[in-house]
Amino acid sequence: MIVYLHGFRSSPQSFKARMMADYMQRLGRAGEYVCPQLPASPLLAIRQAEQILAACPAHEVTLIGSSLGGFYATWLAERYGYQAVLLNPAVKPPRDLEKYVGVTTAYHSDEVFEFKAGYVAELRAYEVAAITRPERYFLLAATGDEVLDWREMVAHYPGAKQLVIQGSDHGMADFAGYMDQVLAFCDAKRDAG
Repeated sequence: MIVYLHGFRSSPQSFKARMMADYMQRLGRAGEYVCPQLPASPLLAIRQAEQILAACPAHEVTLIGSSLGGFYATWLAERYGYQAVLLNPAVKPPRDLEKYVGVTTAYHSDEVFEFKAGYVAELRAYEVAAITRPERYFLLAATGDEVLDWREMVAHYPGAKQLVIQGSDHGMADFAGYMDQVLAFCDAKRDAG
């Protein structure tokens, strides 16, 4: 099972989430992929992910986390032993998202939501100072990410499998070229388990 966790202001309609869903559909594996709409509250987002994950043994799950979803995926991987693919993950979201406190809209709709000041404190509760068992992780970090610093990503996941993509962007417009590697990583643990 692949559980895709989208980023801040994003949704299951994001470019990478849709591309991954289509890819799994073409492989006849649509039933092995889920991408929930996460709420703005980090506490509620983690709880929602935990409810989905509770139905699956850890050795059968890979998390794919994009941006803020990568932050959530890291915490869940550390807490429950899942493996995780991280796509330009947020490493310091309490710092980076503080400036977004207030009312805003989602990227893929006109839906208005509030990112509350209390959510920054919720984010702090899920910070992972250092990862354990780096073999659990596959980091894809784009040097052209205009939102987050790829060097922070690389430093935060020492010893993990890492693919530093020269150029690209935060949304990874060239994600199609990496999906085979992502799926191979996802399948490796399942096949070994």
